[in-house]
Amino acid sequence: MKSYEVNFDGLVGPTHNYGGLSYGNVASQSNSQQSSNPKEAALQGLAKMKALMDMGFQQGVLAPQERPDVAALRRLGFAGSDAQVIEQAAKEAMPLLVASCSASSMWVANAATVSPSADTADGRVHFTAANLNCKYHRSIEHPTTSRVLGAMFADQQHFAHHAALPAVAQFGDEGAANHTRFCRAYGEAGVEFFVFGRSAFDSRYPAPQKYPARQTLEASQAVARLHGLREEGVVYAQQNPSVIDQGVFHNDVIAVGNGEVLFYHEDAFLETEKMLAELSSKLAKVGGKFQSVCVPRSAVTVDDAVRSYLFNSQLLSRPDGSMLLIVPEECRSNERVWQYLQGLTGAGGVIREVKVFDLKQSMQNGGGPACLRLRVALNETELAAVNPGVIMTVPLYDSLTQWVERHYRDRMTENDLADPQLLLECRGALDELTQILKLGAVYPFQIN
Repeated sequence: MKSYEVNFDGLVGPTHNYGGLSYGNVASQSNSQQSSNPKEAALQGLAKMKALMDMGFQQGVLAPQERPDVAALRRLGFAGSDAQVIEQAAKEAMPLLVASCSASSMWVANAATVSPSADTADGRVHFTAANLNCKYHRSIEHPTTSRVLGAMFADQQHFAHHAALPAVAQFGDEGAANHTRFCRAYGEAGVEFFVFGRSAFDSRYPAPQKYPARQTLEASQAVARLHGLREEGVVYAQQNPSVIDQGVFHNDVIAVGNGEVLFYHEDAFLETEKMLAELSSKLAKVGGKFQSVCVPRSAVTVDDAVRSYLFNSQLLSRPDGSMLLIVPEECRSNERVWQYLQGLTGAGGVIREVKVFDLKQSMQNGGGPACLRLRVALNETELAAVNPGVIMTVPLYDSLTQWVERHYRDRMTENDLADPQLLLECRGALDELTQILKLGAVYPFQIN
């Protein structure tokens, strides 16, 4: 039976704005308060999805959240009609209104952790929605995320869904941004690689001093238990605290893996050699041959990696066994990074080609190609059981492009977020989107 890695990209929401909400994310903070272009952002994301589909990769789409989140504002004490809630929040607590309007759900690498059926005890694909507990504006995402994933992967014979972990700091979980899977083939048993920034209960593990470590060891272990993963099929590794303090807020800002290959920066992890040996040993036991590609700090600094998002790239397998790296335009703009990539592809190794995409709207808010996609390994039977409305096709691309053109603004500032009309525009757009994607009622305004 054939198997595939399907990339489900997040559709950028209509309230895409630069609120500077993500402490520890250099791009998010440095572009705070600039005017954004939601329409351009959504079209850039759709262009990447279409390009990968045209290259022969399996591609899907994941719907955005309802924003502004008026219900979240009500839980914080704002009252009255929807318009009055927005007006009161804008007047009394603008940062809370900005947080309630965040379009950060576009970065669906944080939506959930996914374990394929070949790895799990019950032979189903398992999803655990991420609690994203470190940041308020993201912590409000997981209820809708769970409903959307449930509508996409509804067949209980093939798919199992778990609620987000307890919303406390000890179980901070940022989803697939700190999770990679290594395997010989997507349908075969593999090794799941969980990267954490700190331990909540064991003081022997060091922690960063400047920025928060968003993923805990205990959260990663809990997800592995929920998914029924075998101990011999799991490796835990600690992110280097010093790189977190340099703006590496997720592992996917400093490393990316696919198939049997890990592409990583020299300073990404603690106890790197021990970790690589464990990955190699465990992958060998399921028939795989682990390969690592280390980018030396002498060629690319951590600052280069953070500014270019070299590692927040998509590493994709070609039919001939070689790999393609999908990078943002910022990699070409960085002389050291581009020089390194030219040498990498010319060296005859496994990574043979680099393709560059313009994702400026997402990049300025702190998310690159890898942030925008949730990877789900599926066999043919499981792929056939996925809601077909969310699988990218030429007609769906055309429909979504026209939908964006109809509903999205081409400019968004903080003042625009205080416009009650924006909520009505967003709800109208999302109501239509659920029909296009055949999701049913997944948004609070459709349910309540």
